[in-house]
Formats: sequence, C-alpha cells, structure tokens
Amino acid sequence: MSWATAWRIARRDLNARFRGLRLLLVCLFLGTGALAAIGSLTAAIEGEIEANGREYLGGDLQVELWQRSLDETERAALEEYGEVSAGTRMQAMARYDDQAAPIELKAIDAAYPLYGTLTLADGRAVGAPAPDEAWLSQGAADRLGVAPGDSIAIGTETLRVGGIIADEPDRLGEGFQLGPTIIVAEELPARAGLIAPGSMYQSKTRVRFAQARDAADVEEALEDRFPEAGFDIDIADRAAPGTDRFVDRMSEFLTLVGLAALVIAGIGIGGGVTSYLDARRQGIATLKILGASSGDIARIYALQIVAAALVGSLAGIAVGVAAVPLLARALEGLLPVSSGVVIDPGALLLALAYGMLVALVFAAPPLLRARQFPAMALMRARVAPLARDPQALLLVGGGLAAIVALALLTAENPLLSGGFLGGVAAVLGLLALLGWGIRKVAASLPRPQSPVARNALANLHRPGSSTGALVTALGFGLAAFVLLAAVQSAIDGNIAKRVPDRAPDYFVLDIPRDQVTEFETLVREADPDANWRTVPALRGAVLAFGPEGAMTRTSTLEDIPDGAWALRGERGLTYADHLPEGNELTEGEWWGPFYGGEPLVSIDADFAEAAGLEVGDMLTFGILGVERTARIASLRRIDWESLGFNYVFVLSPNAISDAPHNLAATVELSPGTPTGPLLQALVAALPSASVIEVGGVLEQARTILEQVGLATLAAASVAVLAGLAVLLGAIAAARAARTYDTVVLRVLGADRRQILLMQLIEYSALAAALALVALGIGSLAAWLVVTQLFEFDWLPDWSVVLAVLGLGIGVVLAFALGASLPLLRAKPAQALRAL
Repeated sequence: MSWATAWRIARRDLNARFRGLRLLLVCLFLGTGALAAIGSLTAAIEGEIEANGREYLGGDLQVELWQRSLDETERAALEEYGEVSAGTRMQAMARYDDQAAPIELKAIDAAYPLYGTLTLADGRAVGAPAPDEAWLSQGAADRLGVAPGDSIAIGTETLRVGGIIADEPDRLGEGFQLGPTIIVAEELPARAGLIAPGSMYQSKTRVRFAQARDAADVEEALEDRFPEAGFDIDIADRAAPGTDRFVDRMSEFLTLVGLAALVIAGIGIGGGVTSYLDARRQGIATLKILGASSGDIARIYALQIVAAALVGSLAGIAVGVAAVPLLARALEGLLPVSSGVVIDPGALLLALAYGMLVALVFAAPPLLRARQFPAMALMRARVAPLARDPQALLLVGGGLAAIVALALLTAENPLLSGGFLGGVAAVLGLLALLGWGIRKVAASLPRPQSPVARNALANLHRPGSSTGALVTALGFGLAAFVLLAAVQSAIDGNIAKRVPDRAPDYFVLDIPRDQVTEFETLVREADPDANWRTVPALRGAVLAFGPEGAMTRTSTLEDIPDGAWALRGERGLTYADHLPEGNELTEGEWWGPFYGGEPLVSIDADFAEAAGLEVGDMLTFGILGVERTARIASLRRIDWESLGFNYVFVLSPNAISDAPHNLAATVELSPGTPTGPLLQALVAALPSASVIEVGGVLEQARTILEQVGLATLAAASVAVLAGLAVLLGAIAAARAARTYDTVVLRVLGADRRQILLMQLIEYSALAAALALVALGIGSLAAWLVVTQLFEFDWLPDWSVVLAVLGLGIGVVLAFALGASLPLLRAKPAQALRAL
C-alpha cells in the first residue's frame, strides 16, 4: 500500500473533531504552548537588548569607577577610540518646601547621550540641563510635589525644574536604584558640596566608537593597559548584565518546566493512543481481512497520529505566540520587552520538534502493538492486552536520544539540562519500581471480607491491571502539586525573610566624619529610644588573592568562580575594632581594639569557600588607585537578612582608616515615632548626606520577588495540568478492560454506588501509597529550583505544602472518578453480545 493510499484511508477514518485523539491534542497543546511562549518571550527580551544595547548602555563601551573619575591619561586612552561622555551617579537628597526625598542623582556632560534621545514630557529632545536647571523623572516630581518652573534644593544648590523626563535612553543600563532619577549638569555634585574626599559616588565614562570595532577587544586592551586601575567595564553586548542573568535563569527554569510538562504529558499521549487504537480493533481487523499487511496498518494509523500531533502542536505554538504580549505586559517595567507579537522561528521550530518527538516516542509502542490485532477481533472483542513489540524499543530509544540531544544542544546550561533529564529518567524508574512493588504487596495481602474492597484490591494486581500507568500518573500529578506549593511558599518565605519587618527605618550615607556628633544628636533629639549604628564606608576592588607568595591576580581570571561574586568589580569595605553585630566567627580570631600589627581582614565564610581562601591567605585591595594588602585573620558567618550594614570584607583599622572616607549609618526608631521630623532635620543639617527610607527599598524588593513568584506559579501550573492529563490518559488506556469488568459486575448484581466506591478505594489506596513519594519528588524538584536556579534560601511553608498535597489528592480523586463515570453508562446487553 502506497503512502497516498494509506493517507486516503487514514483521512476518511479520522474524525473531523479528532474524537479519541483529543487527549493527545491536549497533551501536546500544553507542552508545545509552554515551550513556544517561553522561547518567544526569551527571544523577544534578548532581541530587545541586542538591538538597543548601545542605547541601554549609553555607548559602545562604559568604564565605571567608585570615588574617583578617570585621570587625564585614562581619559585620553578612551578618546583614542571615539567620542567620550563622562558623568557621575550618586545617592542624594532633594528638597522642596517641607518635602524631602532620596534620589538617584545623575550628572551628565554636554556629550550625553551618545546613543538614543533624552526626551521630556513636553516633547523636547534635550541634552544636559543648564547649570541651574534639573530634569526630573515623574517619580521624583510626584515625591516632591513639584512641576516645571518650581525650584528644588540639592545639597547647597537651588535648581529650577526645567522639565519632566519622558524617555531616559540608558535607564535599563543604570541598574537598580534607591530613589527616582534627577538629571543635572556635570559640575553640579561638586558645586553642591556632594563630592569631597571620601564621598560615595560612581563615575561613568562612555565611548562611542569612531569606527567599527570589536568592543570585547577594546575592553581587553584597556584592562591590559590599566590592570590595577579598578575599571569595571561594560560593553553593549552586556548592556544590562543583571537583566541578562535574570532572563537566563528564568528562561532555563521555564524551559525545563515546559519540557517537563511535555515529557509528563507524553505518558498521557501513550495512554490516549492506546485507548484510541483499542477502540479501532474492529477497523484494524477489517483492513486485515481485506488484505492489509501489518506494515499498512502501522502506516495508516501513524499518519492519523502524526496529523493529530501536528494539529495539537501547531495550536499550542499559536497560543504560545499569542501569550507573549500578555506576558510582556505583565513584565513591563521589570524586563525590556515590547508588547507586540514576537515570532522567533528558532524557538517555534524547537517547540514543534519537541512536540513531534515526544508524540513519536510515546505513541510508538501502542502503534506497533496495533499491528498484531488479529482478524478474529472483528468477530469478538478482546480484553487481554497484546504482547509488547520489541521494535518499539528501537523507536523509543532513538526518539529519547533525539530529545536528549536536542535539549543539550539548545540549552544555555547543558549540565543543568542534562541533570534535569537524568532526574526525570530516575523519577520514571522510581515510579515504575513503585508500581511493581504495589502490585506485589496487593497480591500478598489478605483478602478483605467486603466484596467491594476485595475487588478494589484485586484491581491493583490482576493480569492486565493499569496499576503501573496509574502510579506514574498519580505520582507525577501529586508531585506537580507539591512542586507548585513548595516553590511558591519558599518564594513567599524569602519575601518575609529578605524583606523583614525588623529592618531599620533609614540608611544614611556619606556622613562626614567631623559631623558624626551632630548626626547622633539629631537622632537622639528625634527619639531618645532610637537605635543607630555608624560604620566607616569605603569602596575597593580585590586585585589579588591567595596564599602569600602565590597570589592570583583577579584581572587574569577567565571566569569568576561561582559564589565568589565579591571578586567582580568594586565592593564595600569597612574597618572595625569589634566583631560586627549579626556576624559569627567560624574560624580564626578577631584582632580586638587598639590593634597595631600586620594589616588583617575578616571575610565571609561562603565567599572564602567559593574563592578557595583560608585563614592566613592574603588579599590585595585597590582603594582610590592605591594597593592595600592584608592577611586573612578570620572567617565569618553573616546574617544577610538583617538589612543592616553587612560587609564581605571587614579590615583592621590600621589597614585602611587613613584612606579618605565618610561614614554610613542605620537608624531604627522606636515604635510609633513619626519618621518625618528626623528626615527633615537630617536633610537640613547634613546637606551632603543621603537619607534613604527603607520602606521604598523593601517595596521594590517585594515587588520583584512577587513577580518571580507569579512566573513560577504559572509555570508550575502547566506541570499540574500535564500531570492531570497523564492521569486521564492512564484511565483512558484501561477503559476497555474496565468496561468489561464493570459490565460483569453489574450482571452479577453490583449497583452504581458499589462500582464507584470500588474505584474510589482503588484510587485512594494508590494516592495514599504515593503521597510520601510525591512529597519527596516534588520537594526535591522545588529545592533545586529555589536554591540552585534562583539562588534563594530554602524556606517552604510545610503546612501549606501538606495542605496543597491534600488538595491535590482530592483533585486527583475527583478527576479519576469523573473519568470513570462513562463506564457506568456501558450497556450490559450490548457489551455481552460482543464477547
């Protein structure tokens, strides 16, 4: 039989509404839809960053430095490559009448912007404001209650509001901010008394290349030319590194969830195809009587399944593409993505390939078994299952190999994807072993006195029982419920822990050392019971680290080790006589007050482990262009959730106290004390200091974590739906045998209530046996997602997890009984005539 003839027969036999194959369509629709949406959204974000990288960064290349600007030699080196624009970023306070607000002060020169257009709300395209003017973001204007033409004070200077910013082209590249933006002229911070030796500010110098260059080569040349300058260099391809990392992590997680949903749904596909082909026994037998060979049978029904799989996959892809604008709108303000429809051929083809491969793998075994339907089946229905076809192993093995290869070749992190696929295989093996064990245990148990319970127990181990498929279905379904609850509650736990209620009311930055007494007096007058803590605040980069005499220069590292993030760029430094509050020594000793020996440093224990450092090793810091070397005296465990001043590096005072620096402070007022009067007093008395209200920072952190939680909730919901689809597939696959059992029981006098009770006992026994296994599998998967992928703390609410598991058992049982209801509608006379 030719393929054309086979297709003609297949098309005539294929119901226009795909009756019998709807489960296959639903399973593929879920999996490919999730993958298409994830791939398209990721491609949209990456495309947006790539297309607008120079605009987001503000140049082809950017050099950042803390507490200093480029010197003449360094600036001249940048000018060799093209046009240069320099500016300053720092925290400051803006005042209007009795209103004060922490702001992100952005000082720019006449060359800004090198790329893009700075646009005001009135439609003007502008550059740097006049020396006595400022451009305000809408947030800053709202906080201060000002409009164009009003006057505000920053430091010791009074500025006129020249306009409200509508579009700041490099906003994304500026990163996280502790207040709304105000843009001023380049010289304003120094003129307003905000910049002095020790002030905490960041200079940003951008270059627009005069001719086409490889930015990575320029970056390497600058690092080689100025290896100890402490440059933190970004290029247009890394315009928003924090966003890139977030997108990569979320993409990896969501892709794995989509692939998991597809693989889980594949089991449902196998059950659905088995059920569909069982219903076609007579048609297959008729074709054989008319001369069709086993190969012809496989060809006809393979074409039907491919057609259904293609329709389901394409429908899923269409919905996935249509969902991208909705996802973009939900992520607006968090990620750079346009709200239009995005069609990425690579992502869509990958989703389609996964869908078709999964359909092939899981449909092959029942399809090959269908070739063995004997012509005698035309005369009498068969209840006993057909033997397995060894050829199915070859097709399934090849399909699985193709899925694994595709996943590894297209993964950003092949190791993670490989581990995930290995985990899925291990879970499938565990559930198969558990299904075998349940059948053995059920067969060895004493027979209950109740005929309903006896038959329910027999259903678990009788020949041809669907226990193995049901164990897989229930296991995945319940594990998906646990995964959803554990991830969501762990993220909620991180919100509660990382955004605690016991945080200080204010952070105060850049307190001049000669005004610390005035600062303490103001706090005491505002609230005699207030708690405050002041610490020296410096910035520095780790230039070298390791054993004495064999130190590694940070600039020579190809990649920063995982967990050793403090080696990347400049970090906060401080010094102290005593162990800081909230810190615990894990190794070594503290130097104590009045120490005057060799310069020492205490470092975070987790960082030490990641960087391979031990007590006695050395660290060299670059501080304002000067190298300072200290020996590691101790390792500390830090309470990062305290939201106080926590430093990876705390040095002995004699190591860095002579470097220019100011102080930073936290202020915690007693309950019920109004915060406004202290804020006004600090702003008036310390114009060069910056007072940050912690509430706004916590709200930003809470919003970001809640958005992450929403994304994981949506992704885990897909896994839950896939698990339920598997359950329906398992029930559908056993429908023929169960129909026969139901008819026989009804002939013997069983009523509908007893049959439903029998099903309930069977499924309840399986669910109870699987509850602990599902709890373990789901919890392990959630732990990997939360701690390894998102790098959050593992803080699930076990009461919520157990409650959701109980709810999941209820939902699963409801679905199982609902899918069993059609068995009760089988007419005994009609079924018996076919025996």
